[in-house]
Amino acid sequence: MVKDVDAEALSLLRAVLALGRRLRSGRPEGAVTLAAISLLGTLGRLGPMPAVQLAAEERLQPQSLTRIVAGLERDGLIERRKDLEDQRALIIALTERGRTVLADDLRARQAWLRDAMLRALSGDERAALIAAADIMLKLAFDGDGRTVGAGS
Repeated sequence: MVKDVDAEALSLLRAVLALGRRLRSGRPEGAVTLAAISLLGTLGRLGPMPAVQLAAEERLQPQSLTRIVAGLERDGLIERRKDLEDQRALIIALTERGRTVLADDLRARQAWLRDAMLRALSGDERAALIAAADIMLKLAFDGDGRTVGAGS
């Protein structure tokens, strides 16, 4: 029984990684990094938040978050502002430009995926894939009791 589940998990892992690689390769030339897109996606999904919360959502060490945030702020994709409740804390939020960059990135990957699904899959296979997507999200968001920064 455990061997079967191990084999199933390995098969699913290979499929998810292969699809992820293919989606990454279809990103526009000069696009922001995947780590940056993930961070923008989290801010887009959950709204402005303190750096500590953002690091936890993205499962990043504070030093890694600081580097990504600095680049995104320099590029005008996010802004840092004082927390109205705690003047010592900074809130990180998307700018309009950040929303546009995130939407453009997602739109490009969605277009590739839509076209690939129409080209390669039957209607029944597309329906099965959508059902599997719901189940995979359940694993991603409920598998260990924590959410993950899957905004991208």
